[in-house]
Amino acid sequence: MVAGMRNLQPADGEGLLSAVEAAERVARLQSAIERVIRGKAEAVRLAIVTLLAGGHLLVEDVPGVGKTTLAQALAQAINCAFQRIQFTSDLLPSDVIGLSIYNERTREFEFKHGPVFANIVLADEINRTTPKTQSALLEAMAEGHVTVEGVTYHLRAPFIVVATQNPIEHHGTYPLPESQVDRFMLRLRIGYPSFEIEKEILRDREHGDPLEALRPVLSGEDVVELQRAVHTVSVDDALVDYLMRIVAATRDSETLDLGVSPRGTLALFRAAQALALTEGRDYCLPDDIKRLILPVFAHRLVVNSRFSSSLHRRSEEAEEVLREIMKTVSVPL
Repeated sequence: MVAGMRNLQPADGEGLLSAVEAAERVARLQSAIERVIRGKAEAVRLAIVTLLAGGHLLVEDVPGVGKTTLAQALAQAINCAFQRIQFTSDLLPSDVIGLSIYNERTREFEFKHGPVFANIVLADEINRTTPKTQSALLEAMAEGHVTVEGVTYHLRAPFIVVATQNPIEHHGTYPLPESQVDRFMLRLRIGYPSFEIEKEILRDREHGDPLEALRPVLSGEDVVELQRAVHTVSVDDALVDYLMRIVAATRDSETLDLGVSPRGTLALFRAAQALALTEGRDYCLPDDIKRLILPVFAHRLVVNSRFSSSLHRRSEEAEEVLREIMKTVSVPL
C-alpha cells in the first residue's frame, strides 16, 4: 500500500455517503476554516483534499503567512485528537513517537505514547530538526503505526500529518530527504494575502483571534466516512492513461534526475478522487488531474544540476518542467 494511504474500503453492505452529502460536509468544513484563513480558498480546499484522500500535507512558505494557523484551524474544525510538535534541533525521535519506561512497581517496561498518537499531528517547522528525528515520522506516515523495541502500536483513523517548513535558504534548516518528501501527498504554499484581504485580517483580529472562536463542525467518524466515499469515485481509463503519460514524461525527461514515483502516481489518483468528491461528483474530470499535478508532483521531482540555475530555485524549476510536460500531453476529451 502506498505511504500515507490507509485501506478504508467499506465492508459489504456498509452504507456510504452520496456525493451530495459528502459535498455538504466539505462545505461546512471549508467555511469554518475560511473564517480563520481568509482569501485562501484553494489552499484550504487542497488541505481538505489531502485529509479525505488519506494522505499527508506539507505546507512550505516564508514565516508569518499562516502555515501553522491553517493546520490548527483544520484540527479545531474537526472533533478529534490533535497534537502539535514543535520541531527543533535538539528534538529526539522518542519525543515524537514515545518511549518505554521501566515501572518499578510492576517490574515491567511500559510504553508512553508520544504526540504522534493523535488524529491530526502538526509537525511545525519540520525542517528545523535533524534528519534522524525527521525520519521518526516515516513509519507512522507510511503504515499508520509505529514500532518500538519490536512492538507495533497502531494509530487511530483518521490520521494525517500536517508539516510546515520554511524555505531551505533560511538559516538553521535541514532539507527533507527525498524519501521523506515523497510521503507527503501534497505540498502547497499559502502566499501573501492581497491588500484587501490583509485589511480584513487586521479587522478580524482587532478584538481577538478568530481561531479561538472556531468550533468543530465534523467528527472524526464523519471524516472516516468521507475517506471511504473517496474510494467509490470513478476514474475513466482515459484519465488514467492521461495521468500515466505525464508520469512517464517525468521519468524520461533529461531535465530531471528523479521523476514521479509509483507512490506519487497513486497519490494523484487518490487526490483526484477526493477533489471530485469535494465538489459533489462521483466521477473525475480531466480538470481534476490538471489542477492537482503541481501540488502533488512538483515536490517529488529532482531537477538535474545541469539545468538548474541554483539550489534555491529547484522547486520553482520543477514546476516549470511540469508545466512544459503538461503542454506536450494531450488531454482526453
